Amino acid sequence: MAFDKKLLEVVACPLCKGKLVYQAEEQQLICRFDRLAFPIRENIPVLIESEAASLTLDEIEALSHD
Repeated sequence: MAFDKKLLEVVACPLCKGKLVYQAEEQQLICRFDRLAFPIRENIPVLIESEAASLTLDEIEALSHD
């Protein structure tokens, strides 16, 4: 079973409550505002700040071109 993209309609960043962007290849949800990448493990998003990876501004800008 893969990550259900319909979840994107109801989940939000736990910090800013903003929209998250799904990255299928990396299996993560991205918050552009907070520049965080939340992992998806066993098809479940781990929306815990301490589990998230910080992203650089360049990495965030690269998402816009995908």
